[in-house]
Amino acid sequence: MLTEQNDAQALLVLPRLRVQNANAISSPMTWGFPAITAFTGFMTALERKLGRAAGLSFHGVGVICHGFEPQVANSGYTRSFNLTRNPVLQDGSTAAIVEEGRVHLDVTLVFDVRLDSALIAENERRRLAAEIHAQVAGMRLAGGSVMPPLAGAFQRPPRAQLVTQHTQHLRRLSRRWLPGFALVSRDDLLQTRLAELQTQQPEATVLDAWLDLSRLNYRASPTTSAEADQVTWAIDKREGWLVPIPVGFAALSALHPSGTVAGVRDASVPFQFVECVYSIGQWISPHRIQDIDRLMWRTRFDDTTGLYRCVNAYQPPSTPAAYNPETDLDSYID
Repeated sequence: MLTEQNDAQALLVLPRLRVQNANAISSPMTWGFPAITAFTGFMTALERKLGRAAGLSFHGVGVICHGFEPQVANSGYTRSFNLTRNPVLQDGSTAAIVEEGRVHLDVTLVFDVRLDSALIAENERRRLAAEIHAQVAGMRLAGGSVMPPLAGAFQRPPRAQLVTQHTQHLRRLSRRWLPGFALVSRDDLLQTRLAELQTQQPEATVLDAWLDLSRLNYRASPTTSAEADQVTWAIDKREGWLVPIPVGFAALSALHPSGTVAGVRDASVPFQFVECVYSIGQWISPHRIQDIDRLMWRTRFDDTTGLYRCVNAYQPPSTPAAYNPETDLDSYID
């Protein structure tokens, strides 16, 4: 970990990562975009690969999605994952099929990092960015393979960037992240919806509020006319593109010493049984983020409760800003 005297805040941007066959089953109750813990895990793996000698420490990750292509078979309203047929067993019997959801992604990852004083020079930052770009090319993200970037006839392939003074660079960077959508947390909407449900149903729980925000609800409004009674159906309005997301894990057991639980993936580390923790997320356009801290997802662990979860400091604007063509147009033009 870098000291407070010699570190400088910066942004590490990995633009337009093409990920093939990423895990689309993000939790026991959700599917689609990978869980945010997959990206915090990628951040930890990258920091370990670089090592302490790189003079770089990671403190948060932001996720912007540009493309999402689930590997499913369209058969009307119901969709099913495209599964692989495994070879037969040694005795000639058919191997069991384990359902694995896959998705092709096009994402940009933005890391909140701290730089050693020796990396403040621009040439040093370019050297480290090139090293990181080479490391990422051989890694896996959310279980998927990072593919080589695409380059058109008049376009250079995207490269990793390491920029300081990111407050000045945020406006220009956010334009490069378009078209795309950033994933942020909306825990506030979950609590607000719970309070609304409890006014009508005092026994309502947080699970009821989460399910209510996770679906499209049509409600009937009776209207009385001179001819006959009628019912008007209307869909509940939502504050943006809301999605149910897993945000971490809660402990179900004590921490078992390494090697005491059979069948674990890595017997050299302690083991603990956990269950998934859920919340509500929202996809927003990156150009609407005025503070980079509101894009970042950070990890928090409470040893007393055994709760490991990812938190995001996004706060919606109190009042929507009026459109100004002279200033807002600059958000879309580089």
